[in-house]
Amino acid sequence: MESLLSLLIWLPIVGAVSVLVIGNNRSDLARWVSVVVSLAVFALSLNLWAGFDPSTQGMQFVENSAWIPQFNINYHIGIDGISLLLILLTTLSTFLVIIAGWEVIQNRAADYMAAFLIMEGLIIGVFSSLDAILFYVFWEASLIPMLLIVGIWGGQNRVYAAIKFFLYTFLGSVFMLVSLIYMYIQGGSFSLAALNELPLSLTEQSWIFWAFFLAFAVKVPMFPVHTWLPDAHVQAPTGGSVILAAIMLKMGGYGFFRFSLPITPDASSEFAIIVITLSLIAIVYIGFVALVQKDMKKLIAYSSISHMGFVTLGVFALFSIVKMGTDGQIYSIAGGSLESVYLGLEGAMIQMISHGFISAALFLVVGVLYERLHSREISSYGGVINSMPKFTGFAVLFALANAGLPGTSGFVGEFMVILGSLQANFWYAFFAAMILIVGAAYTLWMVKRVFWGPIVNSDVSTLSDINAREFIVLAILAVAVLAVGVYPQPLIEVMHVSMVSLLEQALTTKLPVAL
Repeated sequence: MESLLSLLIWLPIVGAVSVLVIGNNRSDLARWVSVVVSLAVFALSLNLWAGFDPSTQGMQFVENSAWIPQFNINYHIGIDGISLLLILLTTLSTFLVIIAGWEVIQNRAADYMAAFLIMEGLIIGVFSSLDAILFYVFWEASLIPMLLIVGIWGGQNRVYAAIKFFLYTFLGSVFMLVSLIYMYIQGGSFSLAALNELPLSLTEQSWIFWAFFLAFAVKVPMFPVHTWLPDAHVQAPTGGSVILAAIMLKMGGYGFFRFSLPITPDASSEFAIIVITLSLIAIVYIGFVALVQKDMKKLIAYSSISHMGFVTLGVFALFSIVKMGTDGQIYSIAGGSLESVYLGLEGAMIQMISHGFISAALFLVVGVLYERLHSREISSYGGVINSMPKFTGFAVLFALANAGLPGTSGFVGEFMVILGSLQANFWYAFFAAMILIVGAAYTLWMVKRVFWGPIVNSDVSTLSDINAREFIVLAILAVAVLAVGVYPQPLIEVMHVSMVSLLEQALTTKLPVAL
């Protein structure tokens, strides 16, 4: 289907406008329209999967038309195996969030649903942009709906959290814009394909790399620019937390794949050790920070930072495993193999998808409890299994997936990254593997205190188990977590050729060859 990508970008935005026109006074109709639009977008996104050719290296479903011809800026979109998976994650997550917020959001329900639909379209735009300025516009615009979601429907300190989130992410992105303009002056194009080929000295690459790094690291978020995330999660409504964790954090990881590695390959290699060190600090240190949290949302937020550390570790470990010779052949460093590089890169991608499912599910679990007891404090609960057995079954499954239980998606991505990084450096793998122990500790400690044991708080005994709507949402995520955990091969097949192309770009120097 021609213009399928455009349809996926603009249908939810047009749907959001329709929902806003319907208005808050007719909130039930607004909810139904939102559900229908989000379901239609998800169904259409499956056509991307059906029509995608995983054996082809180039971009697919490409659309290209002039936007601002004076500056050679185009409406240029397309996808590869990497962006395909993230678009599918976006459409599924948005559909689930709108269903999950059906009864919960009573205040300005139409505005709430519209904000998520707009954000869905903008984020799909981020993942499909092949023009740097178009990417930047979608990237920045996606901040606005999330700012409103946190600022309007959030908790007591929502304004502080919303502004902190906006300033952190906006500030990082400004540096990215400056670097894009600089490269346009050098090469005369904003096309990502042209930027990938643009010759740059190591000094130029270094400045551009760190500009990109600020934008993407804040989004992931990486240590030490992570402090906005716990505040945003705690204050955000459940739906906001789900989209923030499941999708928006992935924009940072996607940025490293799409911009940092191909555009600044030499600088990426030069500074890989710094990124790996920060990743390992995030994995280990933030894991211990999660261990002492009293608020369930805060615990899951810190857990997200720790788990996303695997993504950046898997990406940048490749520079310690292989290098490209002057003859264009890829050679191993200290006995490293090409397979371990792909394990790291593809493991990083699977980790992003898996984390999208698991973090979304855990925030929805906390949301269900909060709706009933209006508390996120772990100490307020205990013995929830006695009054909510079906719900507890789902919650424990997602908690075990978060701890990296084999057979769940949480295990696959982390195990692949650990195996890949093992050939880069034993200590990378050692410290990364530590999180499996620490992650199990804080996750199971939370499960024990919330779901097991006797009922200490009398209010817990009155809790009602999940209804059909809640069951459907959690069941869909449970199936996704188990499916990827048991059989991740379809995801690997879709992205593998794109990863081969990415690796070649990441190892190809842009520096002049010494004679």
